[in-house]
Amino acid sequence: MERKDNIQDSNGPKQPRQRVRITTARPSYGERPQYGERPQYGRPQRPQYGERPQRSERPQYGERPQYGRPQRPQYGERPQYGRPQRPQYGQGQRPQHSEHAGYGRPQYGKPSYGKPQARPQNRQAYDPQAKYSMKKRIEYNESHIDPNAPIRLNKFLANAGVCSRREADDFIHAGVVTVNGEVVTELGTKIMRSDVVMFHDQPVTLEKKVYVLLNKPKDYVTTSDDPQQRKTVMDLVKNACPERIYPVGRLDRNTTGVLLLTNDGDMAAKLTHPRFLKKKVYHVVLDKNVTLHDMQQIADGLELEDGPIKVDAVEYAHQTDKKQVGIEIHSGKNRIVRRIFESLGYRVIKLDRVQFCGLTKKNLRRGDWRFLTEKEVDMLRMGAFE
Repeated sequence: MERKDNIQDSNGPKQPRQRVRITTARPSYGERPQYGERPQYGRPQRPQYGERPQRSERPQYGERPQYGRPQRPQYGERPQYGRPQRPQYGQGQRPQHSEHAGYGRPQYGKPSYGKPQARPQNRQAYDPQAKYSMKKRIEYNESHIDPNAPIRLNKFLANAGVCSRREADDFIHAGVVTVNGEVVTELGTKIMRSDVVMFHDQPVTLEKKVYVLLNKPKDYVTTSDDPQQRKTVMDLVKNACPERIYPVGRLDRNTTGVLLLTNDGDMAAKLTHPRFLKKKVYHVVLDKNVTLHDMQQIADGLELEDGPIKVDAVEYAHQTDKKQVGIEIHSGKNRIVRRIFESLGYRVIKLDRVQFCGLTKKNLRRGDWRFLTEKEVDMLRMGAFE
């Protein structure tokens, strides 16, 4: 090492300061390591060309290990992620197209996720005893009945669902009915509700009251049975209840709309007897426009073959279509609405009863039925819809 200093006399003129250079002796060129001798930094020393293994000695493609991850399995050995391993071709039968699970919607005929297994075939397939079902059976309050009041024997049999009152009189006269072990043949006999009544040696008990509202479709007759083997309204409500119910009043075969069925004989008589004057509302569709003159004639009253008839109200049911008429009437005469319009030269194309004693077919599709609510039954008993 050499050091060169320039020291200036403090009394002499000031000279510029010079840089001091410190040098280290470097090895000569011949002393440096050769190219092939230099060590490698951060990796093992690379073997020379002649020392490298031959191609035949090197590991093959499938034998070389992977760096930074486990060795990768060969094709066909890899596991499937999130689903069961799919069988290889020829190792098992592949599921058919209809067996694949669907995503986000139910697949009909096979299991689905969070939804019913299959869609019901029709809307009537649901459980009638469901909590919010319109077909849930209702237990009606019968506090209006005096348990100590006597009842006629034929009415007792009819209310028990054995037969009608007229048929009950025939059975009583034939001697097949016993009360407290004694045969009763006298018509008009009254008994207590607590008496033991036997019909053909079978005990008879009073049934619970049932009230069913039906939206009657076309081509059904309003009878319990038909000798001509036509479709009856009883075919539509045969699964409603085990009690024997029957229609209150009648609708023509081609007339649709509200129809009440029950086993309450007292209410049925009250709703159909002419002196009680129960209100009925019809929607009529005619073959031609109804004139204002004829509408006024209907409102004023008409003279038919069985006597005069007067409606409570009549008006057009549509703002522009004069063929549609709404009519309100209390009369229970047979085919009275059709005969009113036929007397004026009109032909009824469609007749639909939209209201009967305050009961309507709201939210009830054609051909379907429901039980009356307890409130509706109470209003019928009180005569609130007269």
